[in-house]
Amino acid sequence: MKTLAVIALKGGSGKTTVAAHLALAAHLRGLNALVVDIDPQRSVSDILSAREAAGPACVTAVGRNVPAAQFGALAEGRDLMIVDTPAGDVEGVGEALVVADHALLVARPTLIDLAGLARTLQVARRLKRPATVVVNQAPVPREGAEAPLVKRALKGLDYMQADRAPVILRARTVYQTALERGRSAEEMADRAAAAEVAALWDFVAGTMGMKAR
Repeated sequence: MKTLAVIALKGGSGKTTVAAHLALAAHLRGLNALVVDIDPQRSVSDILSAREAAGPACVTAVGRNVPAAQFGALAEGRDLMIVDTPAGDVEGVGEALVVADHALLVARPTLIDLAGLARTLQVARRLKRPATVVVNQAPVPREGAEAPLVKRALKGLDYMQADRAPVILRARTVYQTALERGRSAEEMADRAAAAEVAALWDFVAGTMGMKAR
């Protein structure tokens, strides 16, 4: 079993959206996935409970109980455990990082998000956990050119020597409208969003050495 921690200390970065879509991506590929929701808002739990079809399992917990949740997931024969961490809670993030095989750090291309990301990178590096940054809610390129704020953000990530996912998630309303029904963008008609989610999953799965069943 592999464990992925999805992290953003800055609220509003879209961390839960990313966690939910990755959990659904795993499920759609036949993997036995569990989401451990340690965010006090319990948003990912609400999202997955709204799903009419079968989907990934989800449990709520607090940070200190993440190791116990991981032990339970192993006993249940899960393929993947995704931890949706709380924004602004360094201790909770640390608990998730300790048990994670990999961390996905979610950040919008804004200065305030990058400032929060720097703190998260420090924690991950101190705990010697592998971490990758995914840029989220970025404007769609115009005529193939990235918006200036995206270019600045990418330069900032280079300056921080942060590993970056090869896919950028764009600001698309389908990400939210899909989750209102507990569905993934891959189950909707927006092909661009579906391709982004699929590319992010392929990257995460490849990084963690996972294969679809």
